[in-house]
Amino acid sequence: MCYFQGRERGTEVFARWIALTLAILLTTYLLPPALVELRGDRFIVAVLAALVLGLVNTFVRPIVALIALPITVLTLGLFALVINALMIYLVGLIVPGFVVHGLWGAFLASLIISLISMVLTRMLSRE
Repeated sequence: MCYFQGRERGTEVFARWIALTLAILLTTYLLPPALVELRGDRFIVAVLAALVLGLVNTFVRPIVALIALPITVLTLGLFALVINALMIYLVGLIVPGFVVHGLWGAFLASLIISLISMVLTRMLSRE
């Protein structure tokens, strides 16, 4: 029974990774290249960016969110959008070929990626 639970969890993680990859690809099509662009093999760069974004959201984002908790509370949660933008900007610095031009590009990309990823994840989930 434990084997199946682990397998379902792995499938869920894979579905989220695919959804995030598609969200990154769609975002780069929706936003002008002056804000966000993929250089080189677009699909490979998007897959790598989705992997790094997943890792950054898992390990870095909670630490930043904890440090920024007072300002997030003061802004009634709106600073969480800035944190999301910073995570996208960080991924742009780490992944070669995923270019984010400025914090406005990162902010808009984070909004679009979040919305598309949420919709695609719900569509891909079985429940």
